[in-house]
Order: sequence, then C-alpha cells, then structure tokens
Amino acid sequence: MKTMNITKIYRVTLHTVVLLVSGFFTACEDRDYPAGLPEFEHHYYIVYVPNNNSSVTVKRSRTELLELPVQFYSEFSRDYDAVAAYEINTDGIANPAVRGQDFEIVDEDGRALTTADGKYRLVFPKAEKAQARIFVKLLNNAAPGTRAFELNLIDNIEASFRVDVFSTAYKRTIQID
Repeated sequence: MKTMNITKIYRVTLHTVVLLVSGFFTACEDRDYPAGLPEFEHHYYIVYVPNNNSSVTVKRSRTELLELPVQFYSEFSRDYDAVAAYEINTDGIANPAVRGQDFEIVDEDGRALTTADGKYRLVFPKAEKAQARIFVKLLNNAAPGTRAFELNLIDNIEASFRVDVFSTAYKRTIQID
C-alpha cells in the first residue's frame, strides 16, 4: 500500500514539474517587433491548388477545358496590378506533348492565348489575394501513345513587385492518354 502511494506521489510531482517547466518555456516575451521588412512589402507568392506538384491525367478526347486553379498570396491592396507568370516545359519528358497539336493554352472562353516570350501571364488586380485558373484545351491529336508536358509557375520580378513560387507547388504535369 505504501509503495502504491509513493508511486502516485511521484507521478503527481513529476507532472507538476513538467507543467511548471513547460509554462516557463512558453512564457510571452514583451517585445515590439516591426510590422514588416521593407524588402518584402511587395513580395507575393503564387502556388497551385492543392498545394503540391502533382500530375493530372486526361483523355485526349476530352472536350471540356482542363482547369488548373492557382492561389495568389497577398495581404495588401496596392495601386498596381501584380502579374504572375507560367510557362510550358517539356525538358526530360520522353514523349512530349506539342502545343498546337496536342493541346493549347486558352482563356476561360477557349480562345488560344499568344505569347512572344514563351511566358503566359495571370494578372491580379490591385495585387490582392485571389484565386485564378489556368485553362488547357485538348486537341484530340491521333498520335499514338501517352504524351505529357508541364505547366510551371515561374518567378516574375518587376521593378515594383516580385511574384515568387513555392518549391512544393509550382508545377503540374499534364499526361494526355
């Protein structure tokens, strides 16, 4: 009986000490931290939703547009529009899909988007937090086999802002069966 009471007292004492020590380490510190660093006031992020670098497999005969949602992160409203960028990548893909033959990058109405420098753009008015979508139209190419390409979100550095990407959610591999 005495052994049981000593064990119980030991447990209660141990739990009390653990609580006191953990309370000591979680105590609040009264410091005045600055609201933000000037070099990050015009720095934004864009990622795919869900927040990962997953693949999407689609049938070449698909007639509805493929929608790829993206999230633009911002905590401000600015007097300018922030612009994010993305591009097609086929490096390292054994049987790459070809824009204009297998697929096309389009707007929400299915009209092909043009680009002079290989970069497509998403505009976020007033640099406010928002979701947008990238649209892909499949062209039902009769070429045999599975073909693939990546749509990569890329850094866009302008004089007045920077739109950066997360390494965990910057690419979507589109596999066309």
